[in-house]
Amino acid sequence: MFPLKQEDYFSDELLDQLIKEYNIKDTDDIKNMLKDLMGSTIQRMLNSELDEELDYEKYDVQNKETDNSRNGYSKKTVRSEYGEIELDIPRDRNGEFEPQIVKKNQTEIKGIEGQIISMYAKGMSNRDIETHLQELYGIEVSPTLISRITDKILPEIKEWQSRMLKSVYPIVFMDAIHYSVRKDGIVVKKAVYIAIGIDLESQKDILGMWIGEAESSKFWLSIMNEIKNRGVRDILITSVDGLNGFSEVIRAVFPMTEIQRCIVHQIRNSTKFISYKDLRSFTADLKPIYKAATEALALQELDAFESKWGSKYPNAVRSWRNNWEELSVFFKYPREIRKIIYTTNAIENFNRQLRKVTKTKSAYPSDDALIKALYLAVRDITKK
Repeated sequence: MFPLKQEDYFSDELLDQLIKEYNIKDTDDIKNMLKDLMGSTIQRMLNSELDEELDYEKYDVQNKETDNSRNGYSKKTVRSEYGEIELDIPRDRNGEFEPQIVKKNQTEIKGIEGQIISMYAKGMSNRDIETHLQELYGIEVSPTLISRITDKILPEIKEWQSRMLKSVYPIVFMDAIHYSVRKDGIVVKKAVYIAIGIDLESQKDILGMWIGEAESSKFWLSIMNEIKNRGVRDILITSVDGLNGFSEVIRAVFPMTEIQRCIVHQIRNSTKFISYKDLRSFTADLKPIYKAATEALALQELDAFESKWGSKYPNAVRSWRNNWEELSVFFKYPREIRKIIYTTNAIENFNRQLRKVTKTKSAYPSDDALIKALYLAVRDITKK
C-alpha cells in the first residue's frame, strides 16, 4: 500500500465507519483492516484488467465484440506486508489473459507504490500515471502523491551514487547526454555526465551519473576525483570524445591512463566544413586510416589522405595530425579490444536506451525529477 494522507483520501466519517466495523483496538486490528482493503482493491483491479482485455464489462453481453469470454476464477494466495491475501484470479476461455497487478507465478504483492515506480521507470509522467490508475483501476492518485512516492528512491540513488567502486577498470567510457530542466521558471539545458566501466570480469558497471550545467572539463575533473575517492586506483584506457581539456583532466587524476579519442567523433568534427559534394569521397578516404592493421600503415594512409585533401581542407586534415597521439592508442591492442575502445559507441548505445524512456518529456520540473527517471531507467537497463 502507498502512504495515505487523511485529507487526500479518507473522510472522518469513513474512518469512523472502518474503526467501528473492524472494532479496532490495537495495531493488529489496523493491519487486518488494511489487509482486507488491499485484497478488495486488488480484486477490483484484477476484474478491471479482464474487462479491459475483453473490452466489455461483466454481464454487458450486448456490447461484446469478441469470441473470447470469462471462464470463472482460480484461487490464489499471495503474501503481503499485512499477511496472506486470498484472491480470485479471473480467467478467460481462450487462456490469453495475463493479469498485470498480480502476475502469473507471483507470490508476493508488489504494492501500488511499486506499480507507480515501475510506470515512472518506463517514462510515464505523473499525469499519465494518474490517468492510467484512474481509468484502469478507478484509483485516484494525485500527481503530488506520485512525486512523494517516487521521492522515496532518492536516498537509494544517493547510496548508489556514493557506493565504493572496484579498484581497477581496464576500460572506462565517459560522455554526456543533455536534457531540458526547469529552473527558476525557465527551461535550461542540463548535462548528465555518465561514466561506464568494464571491470576485470568483463562486466559493464555504471560508475555514476552527475547532473551539471553545459558539459565542461572542469566538471569532469570533479567527477574523476570522486571516482578516485570511491576506490578506483587505476584505469587502463579511457574512451572519450574530443571535449577541450578532457585529456588533461584525466591525466591530472589518473596520470598512467591511456586516452583513446573517439574516432567517430573525430570524423564528425573533421567533416563539419567539408563541401557536400566531397563528403562521400572524403569519408571514404578516411576509412583506410582507422581500419589499418598497424599504426605504421595508418600513418602511410594518413600521408596519402593529406596529399589528396590537405590543400583543399587543411584544417580538417590538421586535426587528425594534431590529435594523432590519442586517436592511435587502439592500434596497440588486438582487434577484439580495438573494436571496443576506438569509439564511444558503448556509452552512446546506453544513452539511446535512456532516451527511449525519457523521449516523452519535453522538460523535467527539477534535477531530482530527472535523476529519478534516469536512475530507474538504469535499474531496468542493468537487469538486462
